[in-house]
Amino acid sequence: MHELGVVFSVIKQVEKIGEENAVSNVDKVVLELGEVSTVIPEYLEDCWKWAVKRTQIMQQAELEIRIIDAVTFCENCEKEYPTVKHGRVCPYCGSEKTYLLKGNEFIIKEISAELRENTER
Repeated sequence: MHELGVVFSVIKQVEKIGEENAVSNVDKVVLELGEVSTVIPEYLEDCWKWAVKRTQIMQQAELEIRIIDAVTFCENCEKEYPTVKHGRVCPYCGSEKTYLLKGNEFIIKEISAELRENTER
């Protein structure tokens, strides 16, 4: 399960951003997760619940996951189609000359946090 490593990476990045911006507490992290990113949302959520309890500023942080649909482009007929439903073979022309346009992303989209009071920057 590589989701735990992914969660640790997200936490590290959020903590770094928190330090740079005088954050006292992170309330919520929003991730955009591509449909074919190989990260399983349910596992990610389970790892998140366990890992954030071991942090300074994220102990109660909620995780919101937004799924980005996977879309493939066919170079032969120049049409787009849903990747998960049809795979690599274009449903319009049968070509395998295709590539993924979107759906493999893993993005920290938003961080909701409280700033420390009386902090000079």
